[in-house]
Amino acid sequence: MRRVLLAAALLAGLAGTAHAVEGMWQPAQLPKIADTLKQHGLKLDPVTLTDLTAYPMGAIVSLGGCTASFVSPEGLIVTNHHCGYGALQYNSTPQKNLIVDGFLAKTRADELPGSPDMRVFVTEEIRDVTKDVNARLNDQMSGAERYKAIELAIKQLVKGCESEGYRCDVYTFHGGYSYQLIKQLEIKDVRLVYAPPESIGKFGGDVDNWMWPRHTGDFSYLRAYVSKDGKSATYAKDNVPYHPRHVLKVNPQGVEQGDYVMVVGYPGRTNRYRLADEVQNSIDWVYPTQIKVYEDTLNIINTAGKADPKVAVKYASLVAGLNNYLKNFGGQLEGLHRADAVDVKRAQEAQLEAWLKQQGGAGNEALVADIGKLREAIAADRATRERNLDIGLLNRSSMFSNAVRLVRLSKERVKPDLERAAGYQQRDEVRIEGALKQMDRRYDAKVDQQLMTYALQRYVTLPKDQRLPALDQWLGGATTGAAIGAKVSVLYAGSLFGQTDERLKWFKADAKAIDASNDGLLMLARAVQPQLQKLEDEMDAREGEMSKLRPRYMQAMIAWKDSQHLPVYPDANSSLRVTFGNVQGVAPRDGVSYAPFTTVQGILEKDTGIEPFNSPKQELAAIKAKAFDGYASPKQGTLPVDFLADLDITGGNSGSPAMDANGQLVGLAFDGNWESVSGDWLFNPQLNRSIQVDVRYMLWVMHHLDHADNLLQEMGVPTK
Repeated sequence: MRRVLLAAALLAGLAGTAHAVEGMWQPAQLPKIADTLKQHGLKLDPVTLTDLTAYPMGAIVSLGGCTASFVSPEGLIVTNHHCGYGALQYNSTPQKNLIVDGFLAKTRADELPGSPDMRVFVTEEIRDVTKDVNARLNDQMSGAERYKAIELAIKQLVKGCESEGYRCDVYTFHGGYSYQLIKQLEIKDVRLVYAPPESIGKFGGDVDNWMWPRHTGDFSYLRAYVSKDGKSATYAKDNVPYHPRHVLKVNPQGVEQGDYVMVVGYPGRTNRYRLADEVQNSIDWVYPTQIKVYEDTLNIINTAGKADPKVAVKYASLVAGLNNYLKNFGGQLEGLHRADAVDVKRAQEAQLEAWLKQQGGAGNEALVADIGKLREAIAADRATRERNLDIGLLNRSSMFSNAVRLVRLSKERVKPDLERAAGYQQRDEVRIEGALKQMDRRYDAKVDQQLMTYALQRYVTLPKDQRLPALDQWLGGATTGAAIGAKVSVLYAGSLFGQTDERLKWFKADAKAIDASNDGLLMLARAVQPQLQKLEDEMDAREGEMSKLRPRYMQAMIAWKDSQHLPVYPDANSSLRVTFGNVQGVAPRDGVSYAPFTTVQGILEKDTGIEPFNSPKQELAAIKAKAFDGYASPKQGTLPVDFLADLDITGGNSGSPAMDANGQLVGLAFDGNWESVSGDWLFNPQLNRSIQVDVRYMLWVMHHLDHADNLLQEMGVPTK
């Protein structure tokens, strides 16, 4: 009974605050909540935030996994240190480790090329295309037919939208209740400009990750380049800086406690509208299983990295990501248990269905029935969850995954472009080629073999009817780690796929040439790929069924919320969103209360001289001398480092600009507190906090420690 009462109370509390700080709002929704924005302190007209080509929205960009913003007319971009980590890793060697030492380009000629797959996306248009997609669908379609119809509609919309230098994608909202076409300028030449040393940019490391108080200078700078005629182009020495329409103005005074703050960015994924059964599955299986897999993967890589510094550099970006998710999964589990999330969701679903029945009518009865069918489909998916995970783990092997990708690409190329599978169209080939080119920088043959062996060790424990006959035939009955490892070793020895020129040769080859190849890896990929595609087709059919049922659930949810005069924001899906709130601390437990700011004094207190608490000696000396060069907060009497706000963010928001009431840059979002981790499922305004690096600390590090005055001048920030 206690759990039921607690669930009902929390649900009521969340509903009551849904119109306050909760919400990852689409820009077009902001006028509907204009009064709330003004109450929290926004001084801009909310309508201006709906114009993606005006200030400040026109300055916000996506990095395809992180967010960033233009801060100078010369294409200078600011984002998180961990978002620029891949560029640091790509340009590092054991002898010249930019991750550890940091990097500053004093001139444009000194700037370093990012990896071939780095992109900057500038959103210029969002258009609702729900009617265009739904016009292709009917209730008589099977799941497979529905999936293909949606996919074809999306491809045609994308084709009609894309032009030179632009990439278009159709994003799904509310599980298919609506579809929106998003047009983005795609900048392909992205260069590394500046990053502080790891002892600042990652101070506290994984120990402090998802924790408060934080003292991390999580920021770095990139630059976008285009061809001389202003068009998007891949890296070339004679490319020139891109000139954005708008750049964020920097507010060197920052913000103080209680001030309005908002974050604009590209949050990746939330699960606010998932059902109780899905929450239960995540608690019982998804997170515990992923934790085990990530721990095993990290053990393989870290063991090899200790023996060979080159391995540590090559896998540094992957290791950082795995560690981040590993800690996140633990926080998700703890938070979901603490919030009684399953009971909260069940209570919400019961209230929704009771409301539908109270409204009466055949339409509402049909919605209740379809919600029941959705639960059945979710239950059916659980039958193959182990298979989908274990076979998917084979993609951890760069050799195997790229070989399979090239086999599939050779088959898709002979089809008309609209009939090619998503991810294998002409528009996707530059990305595939880029991944093949950069593989050497993020690949070690021995580690790759171990990752494939590990995946196969899990695979052979699957029920026989969930395995791939071609893969079983190749394994030849091998079931132990030693036997599988021996098979993998022979496979790698019989392939030249580890060589860049060889991979690019097969990238350009047709299906006939690939079918004739005696390269061991390509031979295995040829045999396995049709069976992998069959599994993919089965998953597509299930997704097609879900695309009919989940929108029905959201139709009911939106109608219910509308009856309470509560606007509904969509779950995060990597599209542009706005979240807002105020600078404030948090009291996560009885007798525990945290202030909203950390200061440089905390760096002195945390420093041990041992990674990850090994601040540069120059920084420690400057802090002790109070040499803050005018960047300190007069109100706080010292230099702030990071700050908390009750903003609703998630992964993908990393690097998002934190802006004040006038839309000026006052920091960068880079993390959340431990209690906010499970906010992907349930947002709690009393506990959920975002963590931002304070602009004053950024400017001080740039000026006093790293002497990046060339960048400060470029941003129009006076040096003090």
